[in-house]
Amino acid sequence: MSSLFNRQMRELLLIGLPIVLLVVGAFALAYQFVEPAPPKTIVMATGGARSGYTLAAREYQKTDGLVGSGIKLEIRETAGSIENIAKLMDPKSDVSVAIVQGGLLNTNDHPSLVSLGQIFVEPMWVFLRADLDISRLSELAGRKISAGAEGSGTRVLAVKLLETSKLDASKVTIVPVAGAKAGDALIAGEIDAAFFTFAPESELAQKLLRSPKVKLLDMKQAEAYTRHHPYLSRVVLPAGVIDFQANIPATDTTLVAPIASLIARSDIHPAHVSLLVDAAKTVHSRPGLLQKPGEFPIALSAELPLSADAARAHKNGLGFLQRYLPFWLATFLDRMLIMIIPLATILLPLFKIVPMAYQWSIRRRIMFWYDELKKLERQVRADRSPVQIPAYRDEIHRIEEAVAIIPVPMMYSDQLYSLRSAVELVRQKISAMDGSRRGPVEPSAIV
Repeated sequence: MSSLFNRQMRELLLIGLPIVLLVVGAFALAYQFVEPAPPKTIVMATGGARSGYTLAAREYQKTDGLVGSGIKLEIRETAGSIENIAKLMDPKSDVSVAIVQGGLLNTNDHPSLVSLGQIFVEPMWVFLRADLDISRLSELAGRKISAGAEGSGTRVLAVKLLETSKLDASKVTIVPVAGAKAGDALIAGEIDAAFFTFAPESELAQKLLRSPKVKLLDMKQAEAYTRHHPYLSRVVLPAGVIDFQANIPATDTTLVAPIASLIARSDIHPAHVSLLVDAAKTVHSRPGLLQKPGEFPIALSAELPLSADAARAHKNGLGFLQRYLPFWLATFLDRMLIMIIPLATILLPLFKIVPMAYQWSIRRRIMFWYDELKKLERQVRADRSPVQIPAYRDEIHRIEEAVAIIPVPMMYSDQLYSLRSAVELVRQKISAMDGSRRGPVEPSAIV
């Protein structure tokens, strides 16, 4: 009995152990490609406390997708786009995404960054003292100007525009004031011109547009600047769009505008990407003074490669699982889906192999005793002396007992009963030996 049990265990291990090892190996292989669970916090670099970047990020925080996911969007206020890029490039920084002004990035210098899409136009405003007769940037030669804070995206773009207009540092005086202070200095007549990048709805824009002491430069060469700097767009501020009653601005005014983008580290979690793109759609698809409903966000990037996860999110929105399941469950199932392919590669053939292996195991169990019975029958045929009869009886008894307890499923019972019939035939041959020391040769019980 013990030997039979041990043999059955060996058969089970022979079939089951390779299957278990294959399945475990498939799981281990697939797990190497499974994304970790998304962090509970997204840190976004924006700009100053009252900047359009920070205001947009605060709107993101209120969107249903982020609120419902339980993922916290943490805003990191900065000096602007240049500092935002530095934080994204710093491996020690916890910033994973930022709003960045167009024209400041390129793939060669920033290989670890990707774009999540363009989110809004960000016009470059050039305000002048109202008494100046200036219609082109090149006419600012010899003037005192504010070109944004040192290290800001405004400063970088302003310098590029001035250089394109053949005005280098020797031909203009850039004063160290920016933002609201630059606006006050311009109104007071302390400087001649000031460059700004802000939304037309901002407090500073409204203040300058309504001041009788300053005027907005109509950049009639805007299209030419976009040819030299492809990341720029030509936009028109329609007459009266700021104030219909006061007719501000008095005429259609042309501006150049970089397009702000969501920029992220290339290793940002895919679940965070889908949430951020969904928030951007909610916030930036609204109509504005410089954009039509649904014009933004756009799944385009002029400077960096567009994230593949972002491209899918722009096209399809939140995934099927995220739309109908709690965020934590949807992300878990989404991560586990990666395991289906290697597992299917292993398990589908197993569905065919396992029944065959099981059938082979049952047949092997039965054929083992057929083999033992065949050996006994050959011995009986070879030596029919009465002295061997007790040994033959012991052996046929051993075989009969073993066959009686072979575990065989119902579908294989016919093979078991055939084996028992063969055992009975051999038993009859042994019993017949008592009547004759040497009878005629009988036909074999087992073919």
